[in-house]
Amino acid sequence: MQQPQCTSDLLKKRPVRFDWKTFIKGVALIAIPVALQNLLSTTGTMVDTMMIARLGENTVGAVGLCAQYSNLMLAGYWGFVGGGTLFISQYWGAQDEEGICRSYGLIWTCIMTVGLIFSGLALFAPQLIMRLYTDKVAIQEIGISYLKIVGFAYPLQLFSIAASTLLRATERVRIPLYAAMASVFTNIFLNWVLIYGNLGCPAIGVRGAAIATVCAAAVNLAIIFIVCLIIKYPYIFRFRAHFGWVGPKVREFFIRCFPIILNEVFLGIGNMTVNVVLGRQSEQTIAALAVFRTLEGLIIGFFAGFSSASSVLVGKDVGAGKLDDAYEKAKRLIPLCVLTIAVAGLLINLFKPQFLRIMSLSGQSFEIASYIIFVFTIVAVIRMGNWCMNDTYRASGDAVTGTVLEIVFMYLMVIPAVCIAGLKMKVSIYVLFPIVYCDEIIRFVIMIVHLHSGRWIRPVTDLGKAQLQDFRLARGGRRNRKTTT
Repeated sequence: MQQPQCTSDLLKKRPVRFDWKTFIKGVALIAIPVALQNLLSTTGTMVDTMMIARLGENTVGAVGLCAQYSNLMLAGYWGFVGGGTLFISQYWGAQDEEGICRSYGLIWTCIMTVGLIFSGLALFAPQLIMRLYTDKVAIQEIGISYLKIVGFAYPLQLFSIAASTLLRATERVRIPLYAAMASVFTNIFLNWVLIYGNLGCPAIGVRGAAIATVCAAAVNLAIIFIVCLIIKYPYIFRFRAHFGWVGPKVREFFIRCFPIILNEVFLGIGNMTVNVVLGRQSEQTIAALAVFRTLEGLIIGFFAGFSSASSVLVGKDVGAGKLDDAYEKAKRLIPLCVLTIAVAGLLINLFKPQFLRIMSLSGQSFEIASYIIFVFTIVAVIRMGNWCMNDTYRASGDAVTGTVLEIVFMYLMVIPAVCIAGLKMKVSIYVLFPIVYCDEIIRFVIMIVHLHSGRWIRPVTDLGKAQLQDFRLARGGRRNRKTTT
């Protein structure tokens, strides 16, 4: 048996030159399909909004507020997705098939529970939801008719997300991309048929958009299943293995996931509070914000590719015990993500006027949307950097640092500032909107320091745990050498 290297050998060891070519190829293989999938979804949302825009600003605002309810649902499931990516990517690196299947089964169970709760509220209590998000009666009525139908899409969407999480974490990123393509085309076609009454169908307006969303969600899930059957993907249909839960492993899963779940739920509630304050602005502002959310999705789509690449590549190396490789990749992924978001923001600002005109905004709505987009494209450079670092930490086993920072700053800084400015002082959206992101730069500095410390590497596999002490000793030795020189 090969003897482990002594600490002195580790400290003297020169770092191997970083292989940029392999690194960029690995990032591209994951990031590009994921980014394209999100770009397709965002494009579908944009087309949705463009088609609905012809029905008036109140309709745009109502559907935009319903989307905020969907985002709250996403906060409920995202904690399980983040925790699942942590386990699946590391088990994938260690080639632990039992661990992969068990983790997917836990993710699926938790996510579907969230989907059924939100679906039930949308179908049976839409009035409560709309009254919470806005005090404008005309907007409430439109939103209620939309939620009563689109609620059927939520379980289907979350089932697809659970399957996509498994596929991405095991580096099968093209399958969710194919499904997204079919889903988006279905959504656009049915919008054209149902909203305005083409091909002999009655024109049913916003209800047609909701029906199209439900059908698109069903197509997405069907394509994932069909492709996985064709290629004989080994994990998604092993139903017995999905629920072969072992007490200690289940406890470890929830212990590791709990901070992520807590983060996403509290963050979702915090964002809902912020959106409730924004929903008390004028009708023109609500419409401008609804249009902005579609462009926000475009930026997040670009970011999501790098975030997924970071989670999978870094998590896989951590699980396989290649801790130095994981650390070096993470250090380079974050600047790459920030640079990409900056370029995306520049392009959005260049074509912003044309886009807003296509979305039927004019006058005050146009001016407000233009200002909001400009502010966000600046903030997004830092915001997405924070997000990417947090996802990297989670996939590597550190679910606490990002959680503590996000929750503390959200509840002690952002929410009080937004509520005081928006509800008590009643400042204009030009002052209120930048306040929503007042914590980002502070968190970015703290997260960068934590990134370079390497303390976020916390394996869950035996291979990773076996290398952890040597990695930390080596990192400590390098820091000491830098200090003495």
